[in-house]
Amino acid sequence: MTKNQRTGTRVGLCGLGQMGLPVAARLATAHDVLGYDITADRRTMAHQIERVTTTDRLADLAGCDTIVLSLPNPAISRTVLADLAPQLNTGTLVVETSTVLPSDVREWAQLLAPTGARVIDAAILSGVAQMSGGTATLLVGGDRADIEAAGPVLDALGGAGWSRFGDLGAGMAAKVVNNGVAHAVMVVLTEAFAMSRAEGLDLADIAAMLERPDGGLIRPLTHRVMERMAAADYDGGMPLEAARKDSTLALAMAQRSGTPLFAMQAAQSVYDLAMAAGFGRDDYAAVARLWEDWGGASLGFRPQTADDGADS
Repeated sequence: MTKNQRTGTRVGLCGLGQMGLPVAARLATAHDVLGYDITADRRTMAHQIERVTTTDRLADLAGCDTIVLSLPNPAISRTVLADLAPQLNTGTLVVETSTVLPSDVREWAQLLAPTGARVIDAAILSGVAQMSGGTATLLVGGDRADIEAAGPVLDALGGAGWSRFGDLGAGMAAKVVNNGVAHAVMVVLTEAFAMSRAEGLDLADIAAMLERPDGGLIRPLTHRVMERMAAADYDGGMPLEAARKDSTLALAMAQRSGTPLFAMQAAQSVYDLAMAAGFGRDDYAAVARLWEDWGGASLGFRPQTADDGADS
């Protein structure tokens, strides 16, 4: 297939791996799909999906008006686009769903600019199971017109919805933040359950406690962040010095039971710094002031409400 031989509404998909196969299946609910993967076995598996055909030539994807990337790492995305660029048509739209950095997506745009091709980022917030079940959520960044053009593809992939987070790279930035939180919280939760086991507590009771609206997992977001930090309201509430005391008790209990702590130990240092900065009588959400000082930018914001319109 040579340059300017378009496939009409057929969507190209590069990458048929663990996430790529369900991406192919979701795309095929609304589009004909041309899939490429370096591995023959993955192409064979994808070929079993109705409305999906496969190719062993990456260059064949250049004939598609829209090309979706579902690849393992930024280096592979960069290589794929560098190989495709000379063959792309003006107006070709690349949808990057692989998890990469915001700067990577902006680099892709610079790489493709001479060809007239465009790129948006559509980070997949959900996992493989959600994509397979049609309940995935997409975090999207890019030019509004490009995102509007990609709407049919985004609708097929984002069964639970999609939202524009901002300019190019914003979707990936949001995904990286989400993953950073998830992975750090996983360590904190593991420490918490190890401490609970060492104290003879029923772990099911601890899980039920933490998932409560007033539990230690949910309330820091819904109250400390979305109410106090958002409004820079640190008057009253639970004093930071009391929170530091409670943190010290957690460390002491873990030490007595021989439970190693890493994330909670690191968090204690933040409370020490906030105390030294004179925030002891403020609500403990005032730890945010440390990052405001270090970064030189306010962390205040207006939380979304049910009446706020989405971009999707």
